[in-house]
Amino acid sequence: MTIYNFSAGPAVLPKEVLQQAQSELSDWHGSGMSVMEMSHRGKEYMSIHAQAETDLRELMGIPKNYKVLFLQGGAHLQFSMIPLNLMRGKLAADYVNTGEWSKKAMAEAGKFIHVNEVASSADKSFTYVPDFKNWKLDKDAAYVHYCPNETIGGVEFNWIPNTGTVPLVADMSSNILSRPMDVWKFGLIYAGAQKNIGPAGLTLVIVRDDLIGHADPRLPTMLDYKIHADGDSMYNTPPTFAIYMAGLVFQWLKKNGGIGAMERANIAKAELLYATIDASNGFYHCPVNKADRSRMNVPFTLKDSNLDGDFLKQADARGLLQLKGHRSVGGMRASIYNAMPLEGVQALANFMHEFAGKHG
Repeated sequence: MTIYNFSAGPAVLPKEVLQQAQSELSDWHGSGMSVMEMSHRGKEYMSIHAQAETDLRELMGIPKNYKVLFLQGGAHLQFSMIPLNLMRGKLAADYVNTGEWSKKAMAEAGKFIHVNEVASSADKSFTYVPDFKNWKLDKDAAYVHYCPNETIGGVEFNWIPNTGTVPLVADMSSNILSRPMDVWKFGLIYAGAQKNIGPAGLTLVIVRDDLIGHADPRLPTMLDYKIHADGDSMYNTPPTFAIYMAGLVFQWLKKNGGIGAMERANIAKAELLYATIDASNGFYHCPVNKADRSRMNVPFTLKDSNLDGDFLKQADARGLLQLKGHRSVGGMRASIYNAMPLEGVQALANFMHEFAGKHG
């Protein structure tokens, strides 16, 4: 039986990547060492590190005036590092509130800087993206922060906000590499790796040069972007194996047509799953505004919640795993990141159709 893992993260990785990592696990390219055993300053690991950055820059079209940082601490640590590094003498920052991850970012930033909630979709339980014309932006804000894809609520921006001269900051943890993005429109992009990049333990930061080096000198060394940028992400020992795995994913993406090809595949997967939900005559329901539905995370409920347990049990028996929705919203959630094949989504759609036919 083929297993399809719909976990929101840590999430499915490409089978080819796992197989390559397996074949190289104890002896990387004849070095006699596992990547996990290498000195992070040795020539072998340095080549892995450099290639990963080169491939990522090519995939995303990252301009030369942006630094790529391989850090640790997840998006949660970035919630603090961003205001501490980007305040630059400013007193406030603008935040768009579209769900749980936006709220977490706002709460943490509020410890260091005044948070302006410039737009929110809380009035409809975070089921839509606020219309940009209604955003109350402050031209004197240190930056504007938003989450392009809310993993829990399944809401995704299909456009990039134009914030003028105020740096735009984006938490792309759950949709990075899933569609082309004009990096030059952002001041800073950050992402936890465990959804579309690689295993947990790595955090990616892409930051424009002019935003680095303005932190308070009393800031702890490990929280200063400049320290990491000056040290090529090696001020301390980086998460070497996670970076190696991310590098394999980047190579897999390049071999499979790059981000443009991933976007086409992701659109096809999302359209198939949403069509299954919408054609169920109300047996399944996705609460998200259709124009703002995520391509990565598809939440849905059953008409009768008493059937949830049977749905999950039967799905597991089919090899369709990790479909239970987040505890804060309930229902179901299918995360269909880059590494989820169309066949997996088709298998889920087939099962959903059969289950509805039996219980509808």
